[in-house]
Amino acid sequence: MKIGVFDSGLGGLIVTKSFLEELGEYDFLYYGDTKNLPYGDKSAKEVLEYCIAATEYLISKDCKMIIFACNTASAVALRYLQRSYMPKHHPDIKVLGVVVPTVEEAIASSSKAIGVIATQSTVASHMYKVEIQKINPDIKVQEVAAPELVPAIEGNDFVKAERLVREYVKKFENIDSLILGCTHYPLLKNFFRKYLPRGVMVISQDEFMGRKMKEYLSNHPEIVAVLGKNNEHKFVVSKLNAHYENVAEKIIPGIKIMDA
Repeated sequence: MKIGVFDSGLGGLIVTKSFLEELGEYDFLYYGDTKNLPYGDKSAKEVLEYCIAATEYLISKDCKMIIFACNTASAVALRYLQRSYMPKHHPDIKVLGVVVPTVEEAIASSSKAIGVIATQSTVASHMYKVEIQKINPDIKVQEVAAPELVPAIEGNDFVKAERLVREYVKKFENIDSLILGCTHYPLLKNFFRKYLPRGVMVISQDEFMGRKMKEYLSNHPEIVAVLGKNNEHKFVVSKLNAHYENVAEKIIPGIKIMDA
């Protein structure tokens, strides 16, 4: 069986690349819901519907384990799927997200004041703040929504993206680390490091999610036992065009991406 990775568009390819670097022998299926991106400005009801549809699609393609690489999906829909939907419909399938591993990484940095930059939906859910303060209520958390970043990235407009980053970072006050709370944002991490005050640590999901996945599998041999290890890596999207092919190629050179 395969490891499924789901994202609202192509940003999840960045995290998937880190999975492949650490666990390339496993079979992976990536599904990007490019037809409905961006999720960040959608209602919670819409995001939940998209997430259920994507989960069902990946299960139909023999995925034993599904990673929500989308922070918005993780923030809005993951808890419902884990606690209600999956136990009822697919109790033998694991669905995991990126928020908790990211919070663990930020906490491990000994930060006392953490910034979170993310989509409107992720910030509105306050999931990062809740998870951080669940572990350490003394940590100060400042959240900033950046609704224009994903459209700029998906539109391949990095001149605009750099300008936006420069403006967004001005909204943070006295933070010592910044969580990039969207899987698209690692493409902009050098801009964040350029414009943030010196000494502010940037927590970028592409830099540790592969390691986190490897650790998770080492602790769950029952999942490893049923996963295929044929080096098969497939990438599909809900809507394919030349633009998306070009964006995907820049993230994973040589990628072959297909319509779902």
